[in-house]
Amino acid sequence: MPTALKTKSPGKDRRSFLKDTGAFLMLTGAAAVSWEFVASGAPQEAPNYRTSDHWWGMLVDIEKCIGCGNCVRACKTENDVPIDEPGCFRTWVERYEVNPLEAEHPRVDSPNGGYDGFAAIDRPGEGVKVFFVPKICNHCVNSPCVQVCPVGATFDSPDGVVLVDKSRCLGCRYCVQACPYGCRYIDPRTHTVDKCTLCYHRLTKGLTTACCEACPTGARQLVDLKNPKDPVHEFLRTHKVHVLKPQMATGSKVYYHGLDGAVR
Repeated sequence: MPTALKTKSPGKDRRSFLKDTGAFLMLTGAAAVSWEFVASGAPQEAPNYRTSDHWWGMLVDIEKCIGCGNCVRACKTENDVPIDEPGCFRTWVERYEVNPLEAEHPRVDSPNGGYDGFAAIDRPGEGVKVFFVPKICNHCVNSPCVQVCPVGATFDSPDGVVLVDKSRCLGCRYCVQACPYGCRYIDPRTHTVDKCTLCYHRLTKGLTTACCEACPTGARQLVDLKNPKDPVHEFLRTHKVHVLKPQMATGSKVYYHGLDGAVR
């Protein structure tokens, strides 16, 4: 799980600012109840979060992603992910160039995981389709990583998030090898596995993930599949969505709208 946030006693000015801000925000659900605790600098004391009331996932709209890298930068900052170590990403963005004459062999690049965005492509070619694909842990219902962990360090939370207990992790890499999506890495500082947690420390306080919050186009949306009022249900009824590598039958809870068949 992510390193615990260090909380300092907020000054009077900060408390007043947050409380005044709350008066002008339209907050619903857990966020509304939690706001008083967030404003007072003690979000961990919010009383209203019950794991049995939620089943978390994410919706990604490929057509809205512009490859700006905001999500990757926000994730690394929020979750203390190493910046200068290669391969250390809880989320990353890939750019696909799909030539209709060679659709089975797309060109894929992800410089530094998309952290710095992408350089423009000079004349990609007639008919070539260019798009971006954000990727994270898929928080599967039938997670291969959970099944192979020899000590139970990787586990499913009651609200559908795949988490890691780093105090138990051996760093054996079994889960890294088992994940069909390449969503795990070994933190070189702790020699334990790390991955996306859907910013669990935030969502349990009624907040969205750092990547969703930072996305300027709304390409990513945290969804609560157990909440009948969540807009995701209407979206799933009216739009076609896909998951990555459906043949793996992992029960992925990251749904993609506009996913090209060339994406792997």
